[in-house]
Amino acid sequence: MQDNPIIGNRATSPESALATNKVLRNTYMLLSLTLVFSAVTASISIAMNLSHGAALVMMLVGFGLLFVVNKTADSSKGIVAIFAFTGIMGASLGPMINFYLAMPNGASLVMQALGGTAVVFFGLSGYALTTRKDFSFLGGFLFVGLLVIVVASLANLFFHVPAVSLAISAAAVLIMSGLILFDTSRIINGGETNYIRATVALYLDIYNLFIHLLHLLGVFNND
Repeated sequence: MQDNPIIGNRATSPESALATNKVLRNTYMLLSLTLVFSAVTASISIAMNLSHGAALVMMLVGFGLLFVVNKTADSSKGIVAIFAFTGIMGASLGPMINFYLAMPNGASLVMQALGGTAVVFFGLSGYALTTRKDFSFLGGFLFVGLLVIVVASLANLFFHVPAVSLAISAAAVLIMSGLILFDTSRIINGGETNYIRATVALYLDIYNLFIHLLHLLGVFNND
């Protein structure tokens, strides 16, 4: 009996499988390098004790660079752009990390957030890679969830309700976890064929997951 060449309405020819594996391999390699680079720039930012105002400026610059990355993703300039983007985003974490390091058991909190982020990412990515399930059905739900988080975050800038901030971070952890499944699935199933764009998507999932995990741990530590 011959194997069915179509699984889940997607072609699974040897050529497409090789292309997908190449994108996956390049994505994880580039993701590893950009995360290390972000860690270096974050360490520099921590040592320089930059202000929260500087962090805000760097995040705004980072959003601008995000558009540059997407525009240049199909050329070699995309590599330069993605390192500029992840470097500035890593540096923007410095003031926030310094804030938590000043708390009791601050170093432990940061390490727990890093460890938790790693466990969630490797666990969910490993699940998506092992099962090869198509999680594209989560797209609509995750998009709506992101919109709700953004709107709630903007509103809470004015009202400063601690309970709302806690709920936003808890929801963000769930949404980012879902996005890790979704974005990994897109690569596996051929929905994303550009490894630079794929790297940016997973990088942002990890970045936001770390921020919100750290916030949750910080809140519980104060209790």
